[in-house]
Amino acid sequence: MAFRLPVLRSSTGRFFTLVFVLQLISAAALLLFVRHIIADELQYQSQQLVSELRDDLIAGYRQGGIGQLEQLIAARLTPPRSRDAVVLLDSATGDRLAGNIADWPPTIPINTGWRVLSLYRLGRQAPEQMGVIGTRLPGGAHLLVGHVIEGDLRVRRLIGEAMLAALALAIPLALLGAIVATRVVTGRVERIAETARQVGLGDLSRRVPVEGDGSGDAFGDLAAAINRMLGRIEALVTELRVVTDSLAHDLRSPLTRLRATIERAMRETDDEATLAALDRVANEAETLLAMLSTALQISRAEAGIGRDRFVETDLGAMIEDVADLYGPIAEEHGFTLTAAGSARAPVHRELLMQALANLVDNALKYGEAGGHIRLSAEQKGGEAVLRVDDDGPGIAADRRAEALRRFGRLDPARRIGGAGLGLALVTAVARLHDGAIELGDNRPGLSVRLVLPRGQAATPSPA
Repeated sequence: MAFRLPVLRSSTGRFFTLVFVLQLISAAALLLFVRHIIADELQYQSQQLVSELRDDLIAGYRQGGIGQLEQLIAARLTPPRSRDAVVLLDSATGDRLAGNIADWPPTIPINTGWRVLSLYRLGRQAPEQMGVIGTRLPGGAHLLVGHVIEGDLRVRRLIGEAMLAALALAIPLALLGAIVATRVVTGRVERIAETARQVGLGDLSRRVPVEGDGSGDAFGDLAAAINRMLGRIEALVTELRVVTDSLAHDLRSPLTRLRATIERAMRETDDEATLAALDRVANEAETLLAMLSTALQISRAEAGIGRDRFVETDLGAMIEDVADLYGPIAEEHGFTLTAAGSARAPVHRELLMQALANLVDNALKYGEAGGHIRLSAEQKGGEAVLRVDDDGPGIAADRRAEALRRFGRLDPARRIGGAGLGLALVTAVARLHDGAIELGDNRPGLSVRLVLPRGQAATPSPA
């Protein structure tokens, strides 16, 4: 399955963005945490060095006074021990007694904790960043002890640069992670959607693949629930097929016998009134058989039964066959029936022929004698469009939905025969093909469009 970056406004796009952003935030938070830990450790080490030096100097002062402290400072500032050490000893009056700092910094109190500032050491041409601690000694002398932290700062800068590089590397890795996560999730969702599509196209035996044992997995639980539902649907549709087939057989048989009995009675009587009555009964029996047949066709089409009989069909030839079949009847009623156009699509030939025949029959029933009925077929992109146009009275826009319902009759007086199932069957056939029926104004007359998708996913049976 090919993967494309999702549109951000879609649910998949939002999931992709969420995973990508969370991975970036996690990476940035981890890098900042590491940087903070390293910086704290470097500062702690510097503070420890300064505290130890201060404690050693104060211990020397307690043992031998100022003289001993001056000697100890001189020893501590002698290379190589003096590389990063900072010491200043001032007298109680502020005179410099020892150390490698010229003057006490004015911003540093006598007694102060760890402070970081920029100072010049004696013999250096540039200021240096250093951490210092100030202490007042017994007798009033001032001791400033510190450590140059330029190296620590350089290490921090290198760490910052390395982390920026790591964050730059984390961006494509986060993108890759988001793509993989999105592909895994959308792949499982797509398998469920594909199963639903195939079931909608009539393959009721399809089931959602269940990965693993499904324990504790939301997708596994969803797949199992959908499969149970599909099993129930398959059982119900199978029962519907059995019931409809049995119903068709059980009802058609007595109606056929009734019609045969009526015909036999008509042959055995010469009474005109009786013959007229029997003729009316025979017509009603014929109507009942037609209504039964049409109602069963509608039910089966709405249940999706018949998708396995789709074949690639020349719709232009089909409408010509309908025109040839109904041409003589149209001429008898004073109509002109023509067919033109070309299109191809996989369809249920018999049901679609019946739907077109119903549309032509309606045009003959409700149209004005001398009118023109036109059948046409047209290919429009991924759709095949069949049209039946007439010059009759048409159907008002606010009553078209009513006309498409089962037993919908727009003739309240029932002057014209029919059961109101013709357009209902056309609607069911259109839905069977995942298409639609559209009623429009032919100015004058009615224009009926059957829109059928050209890319029908149902597997066609061999022609």
